[in-house]
Amino acid sequence: MNNDQRQDCPPVIFADNRMIVFEKPSGLLSVPGIGPEKADCLAARADAAFPGARIVHRLDRDTSGVIVMGRDADSHRELSRQFQDREVSKTYEAVVGGLMAIDTGLIDAPIRKDMDNPPRQLIDDVHGRPSQTNWIVLERQADRTRVRLHPLTGRSHQLRLHLLSIGHPILGDDLYAPPELRSAAPRLLLHSTVLCLKHPTNGQEMVFESNCPF
Repeated sequence: MNNDQRQDCPPVIFADNRMIVFEKPSGLLSVPGIGPEKADCLAARADAAFPGARIVHRLDRDTSGVIVMGRDADSHRELSRQFQDREVSKTYEAVVGGLMAIDTGLIDAPIRKDMDNPPRQLIDDVHGRPSQTNWIVLERQADRTRVRLHPLTGRSHQLRLHLLSIGHPILGDDLYAPPELRSAAPRLLLHSTVLCLKHPTNGQEMVFESNCPF
Protein backbone atom coordinates (compact mmCIF):
# COMPACT_ATOMS: atom_id res chain seq x y z
CA MET A 1 0.00 0.00 0.00
CA ASN A 2 1.22 3.49 -0.79
CA ASN A 3 2.47 5.29 2.30
CA ASP A 4 -0.05 8.05 1.59
CA GLN A 5 -3.00 5.63 1.46
CA ARG A 6 -5.70 6.52 4.01
CA GLN A 7 -8.79 4.73 5.25
CA ASP A 8 -12.05 5.76 3.56
CA CYS A 9 -10.17 7.38 0.67
CA PRO A 10 -10.30 5.88 -2.81
CA PRO A 11 -7.09 4.12 -3.92
CA VAL A 12 -4.16 6.49 -4.36
CA ILE A 13 -2.32 6.09 -7.68
CA PHE A 14 0.31 8.73 -6.90
CA ALA A 15 1.01 11.23 -4.13
CA ASP A 16 3.73 13.72 -3.25
CA ASN A 17 3.72 17.03 -1.41
CA ARG A 18 2.19 18.91 -4.37
CA MET A 19 -0.49 16.65 -5.85
CA ILE A 20 -2.51 13.47 -5.34
CA VAL A 21 -3.96 11.20 -8.02
CA PHE A 22 -6.89 9.02 -6.98
CA GLU A 23 -8.81 6.20 -8.60
CA LYS A 24 -12.37 7.37 -7.98
CA PRO A 25 -15.02 4.66 -7.68
CA SER A 26 -18.34 4.83 -9.47
CA GLY A 27 -21.10 6.25 -7.26
CA LEU A 28 -18.94 8.78 -5.39
CA LEU A 29 -19.47 12.48 -6.03
CA SER A 30 -16.37 14.56 -6.82
CA VAL A 31 -17.69 17.55 -4.83
CA PRO A 32 -20.63 17.93 -2.41
CA GLY A 33 -24.12 18.02 -3.86
CA ILE A 34 -27.13 19.90 -2.52
CA GLY A 35 -28.38 18.56 0.81
CA PRO A 36 -26.78 16.64 3.69
CA GLU A 37 -27.32 13.29 1.95
CA LYS A 38 -24.88 14.43 -0.75
CA ALA A 39 -22.16 15.69 1.57
CA ASP A 40 -20.01 12.58 1.15
CA CYS A 41 -17.67 13.09 -1.79
CA LEU A 42 -14.10 12.69 -2.95
CA ALA A 43 -13.22 16.27 -1.97
CA ALA A 44 -14.38 15.73 1.63
CA ARG A 45 -12.67 12.34 1.98
CA ALA A 46 -9.45 13.66 0.45
CA ASP A 47 -9.38 16.74 2.68
CA ALA A 48 -9.91 14.61 5.79
CA ALA A 49 -6.98 12.38 4.89
CA PHE A 50 -4.77 14.99 3.20
CA PRO A 51 -5.62 18.39 4.72
CA GLY A 52 -5.54 21.12 2.10
CA ALA A 53 -6.25 18.84 -0.87
CA ARG A 54 -8.19 20.77 -3.52
CA ILE A 55 -10.33 19.64 -6.44
CA VAL A 56 -8.86 20.55 -9.83
CA HIS A 57 -11.38 18.87 -12.15
CA ARG A 58 -14.38 16.60 -11.75
CA LEU A 59 -15.66 13.22 -12.79
CA ASP A 60 -19.42 12.61 -12.79
CA ARG A 61 -20.69 10.68 -9.77
CA ASP A 62 -21.08 7.44 -11.72
CA THR A 63 -17.86 7.78 -13.74
CA SER A 64 -14.86 6.00 -12.27
CA GLY A 65 -11.13 6.33 -12.79
CA VAL A 66 -8.21 8.73 -12.65
CA ILE A 67 -8.65 12.14 -11.02
CA VAL A 68 -6.01 14.59 -9.72
CA MET A 69 -6.09 17.05 -6.82
CA GLY A 70 -3.66 19.79 -5.78
CA ARG A 71 -2.23 19.83 -2.25
CA ASP A 72 -1.67 23.59 -1.90
CA ALA A 73 -2.82 26.82 -3.50
CA ASP A 74 0.08 27.06 -5.97
CA SER A 75 -0.19 23.51 -7.24
CA HIS A 76 -3.97 23.81 -7.48
CA ARG A 77 -3.60 27.01 -9.51
CA GLU A 78 -1.06 25.49 -11.91
CA LEU A 79 -2.98 22.24 -12.43
CA SER A 80 -6.20 24.19 -12.98
CA ARG A 81 -4.41 26.34 -15.56
CA GLN A 82 -3.30 23.24 -17.45
CA PHE A 83 -6.90 22.03 -17.66
CA GLN A 84 -8.17 25.47 -18.68
CA ASP A 85 -5.51 25.83 -21.38
CA ARG A 86 -6.19 22.29 -22.66
CA GLU A 87 -2.67 21.11 -21.92
CA VAL A 88 -3.99 17.97 -20.20
CA SER A 89 -4.68 14.80 -22.19
CA LYS A 90 -7.55 12.61 -21.00
CA THR A 91 -8.57 9.15 -22.17
CA TYR A 92 -11.73 7.25 -21.26
CA GLU A 93 -13.22 3.87 -22.05
CA ALA A 94 -16.94 3.26 -22.44
CA VAL A 95 -19.40 0.64 -23.60
CA VAL A 96 -22.26 2.00 -25.70
CA GLY A 97 -25.46 0.59 -27.08
CA GLY A 98 -25.55 -0.61 -30.68
CA LEU A 99 -22.85 -1.32 -33.22
CA MET A 100 -20.87 1.68 -34.43
CA ALA A 101 -20.69 1.60 -38.21
CA ILE A 102 -17.21 3.11 -38.58
CA ASP A 103 -14.02 2.69 -36.59
CA THR A 104 -13.21 6.26 -35.59
CA GLY A 105 -14.63 9.75 -35.64
CA LEU A 106 -14.87 13.24 -34.17
CA ILE A 107 -18.01 14.54 -32.48
CA ASP A 108 -18.19 18.34 -32.68
CA ALA A 109 -21.36 19.45 -30.93
CA PRO A 110 -21.72 22.56 -28.68
CA ILE A 111 -23.16 21.94 -25.21
CA ARG A 112 -25.06 24.06 -22.69
CA LYS A 113 -27.12 23.49 -19.56
CA ASP A 114 -30.69 22.27 -20.03
CA MET A 115 -32.31 24.95 -17.88
CA ASP A 116 -35.65 23.10 -17.87
CA ASN A 117 -34.22 19.73 -16.84
CA PRO A 118 -31.26 20.09 -14.47
CA PRO A 119 -28.75 18.53 -14.12
CA ARG A 120 -29.05 17.50 -17.77
CA GLN A 121 -27.12 19.23 -20.52
CA LEU A 122 -28.15 19.57 -24.17
CA ILE A 123 -26.62 20.23 -27.56
CA ASP A 124 -27.27 23.75 -28.85
CA ASP A 125 -25.54 24.84 -32.05
CA VAL A 126 -26.35 28.50 -31.34
CA HIS A 127 -25.84 29.00 -27.60
CA GLY A 128 -23.75 25.97 -26.64
CA ARG A 129 -20.06 26.08 -25.73
CA PRO A 130 -17.69 24.44 -28.23
CA SER A 131 -17.24 20.74 -27.40
CA GLN A 132 -15.26 18.07 -29.24
CA THR A 133 -14.64 14.38 -28.63
CA ASN A 134 -12.52 11.93 -30.62
CA TRP A 135 -13.56 8.27 -30.44
CA ILE A 136 -12.08 4.95 -31.57
CA VAL A 137 -13.79 1.54 -31.64
CA LEU A 138 -12.00 -1.06 -29.51
CA GLU A 139 -14.42 -3.97 -29.84
CA ARG A 140 -17.85 -4.78 -31.26
CA GLN A 141 -20.06 -7.32 -29.53
CA ALA A 142 -23.56 -8.57 -30.37
CA ASP A 143 -25.47 -5.45 -29.35
CA ARG A 144 -22.84 -3.06 -28.02
CA THR A 145 -19.51 -1.38 -28.81
CA ARG A 146 -16.51 -0.72 -26.59
CA VAL A 147 -14.89 2.62 -27.42
CA ARG A 148 -11.90 4.71 -26.40
CA LEU A 149 -12.69 8.41 -25.97
CA HIS A 150 -10.40 11.45 -26.13
CA PRO A 151 -12.28 14.61 -25.09
CA LEU A 152 -10.66 17.75 -26.50
CA THR A 153 -12.81 19.94 -24.22
CA GLY A 154 -14.16 19.35 -20.72
CA ARG A 155 -17.86 20.17 -20.62
CA SER A 156 -20.23 18.67 -18.06
CA HIS A 157 -21.63 15.34 -19.28
CA GLN A 158 -19.74 15.83 -22.56
CA LEU A 159 -18.98 12.19 -23.29
CA ARG A 160 -22.42 10.96 -22.28
CA LEU A 161 -24.20 13.59 -24.36
CA HIS A 162 -21.89 13.33 -27.38
CA LEU A 163 -22.34 9.57 -27.63
CA LEU A 164 -26.10 9.98 -27.27
CA SER A 165 -26.01 12.54 -30.10
CA ILE A 166 -24.62 9.98 -32.55
CA GLY A 167 -27.14 7.34 -31.52
CA HIS A 168 -25.00 5.30 -29.11
CA PRO A 169 -25.82 6.10 -25.46
CA ILE A 170 -23.51 4.73 -22.78
CA LEU A 171 -24.89 1.63 -21.08
CA GLY A 172 -26.15 2.29 -17.54
CA ASP A 173 -26.55 6.04 -18.09
CA ASP A 174 -29.45 7.13 -15.88
CA LEU A 175 -29.71 10.58 -17.46
CA TYR A 176 -29.41 10.06 -21.20
CA ALA A 177 -29.89 6.38 -22.08
CA PRO A 178 -33.33 4.93 -22.90
CA PRO A 179 -34.69 2.46 -20.31
CA GLU A 180 -33.49 -0.69 -22.07
CA LEU A 181 -29.90 0.59 -22.22
CA ARG A 182 -30.05 2.16 -18.77
CA SER A 183 -30.86 -1.25 -17.28
CA ALA A 184 -28.34 -3.12 -19.46
CA ALA A 185 -25.50 -2.47 -16.97
CA PRO A 186 -25.29 -2.20 -13.15
CA ARG A 187 -23.49 1.15 -13.40
CA LEU A 188 -22.52 3.81 -15.93
CA LEU A 189 -19.96 2.09 -18.17
CA LEU A 190 -17.58 5.05 -18.39
CA HIS A 191 -14.07 5.01 -16.90
CA SER A 192 -11.20 7.50 -16.94
CA THR A 193 -8.26 5.30 -17.94
CA VAL A 194 -5.38 7.74 -18.61
CA LEU A 195 -4.53 11.26 -17.47
CA CYS A 196 -1.43 13.04 -18.82
CA LEU A 197 -0.28 16.33 -17.30
CA LYS A 198 2.81 18.23 -16.15
CA HIS A 199 3.99 18.22 -12.57
CA PRO A 200 3.07 21.59 -11.03
CA THR A 201 6.57 22.13 -9.62
CA ASN A 202 9.07 21.02 -12.26
CA GLY A 203 6.94 20.67 -15.39
CA GLN A 204 7.79 17.00 -15.82
CA GLU A 205 5.37 15.12 -18.09
CA MET A 206 3.47 12.56 -16.01
CA VAL A 207 1.11 9.79 -17.11
CA PHE A 208 -1.35 8.12 -14.71
CA GLU A 209 -3.34 5.04 -15.66
CA SER A 210 -6.23 3.00 -14.31
CA ASN A 211 -7.42 -0.31 -15.77
CA CYS A 212 -11.02 -0.32 -16.93
CA PRO A 213 -13.07 -2.37 -14.39
CA PHE A 214 -15.80 -3.51 -16.81
